[in-house]
Amino acid sequence: MQKGDLVPNFTLLDQQGKEQSLYSFLEKGPVVLFFYPAAMTSGCTKESCHFRDLGTEFAASGAQRIGISMDSVDKQAQFTAKNSLDYPLLADVKGEVAKSFGVKRPFDFLKVKRTTFVISQDRRVIDVITSEMNMNVHAERALVALAGIAS
Repeated sequence: MQKGDLVPNFTLLDQQGKEQSLYSFLEKGPVVLFFYPAAMTSGCTKESCHFRDLGTEFAASGAQRIGISMDSVDKQAQFTAKNSLDYPLLADVKGEVAKSFGVKRPFDFLKVKRTTFVISQDRRVIDVITSEMNMNVHAERALVALAGIAS
């Protein structure tokens, strides 16, 4: 998935076990979809908490934050509770969505590449952020991309 690509719809369970579809989120505004390797790990916790801490800025841009990993619904629920995350975490247990976005690794260790997709309401990718080491760059660059939509 690259800038300009049309994003396919998908439906996954969130941390509460409720079905969520990408297109239903897009009806409400742009989406920042970030893939992270594993809940409850230090890097993923830092990244997820940074998205949480910038919630006001994302709300001001009209965008929704959505985290996604190959963890189970239960693990996503634990991760949410432990870190007071205020946005959906989706459980892509089989890695099918990660594969369709081109971020699934061919081996089980660190199952997905840490990648963020900023998606406009017309379902187009407007930015792709990839950094395995700088956990804060994902949310910060997403906000810059969202500002570009507004202008």
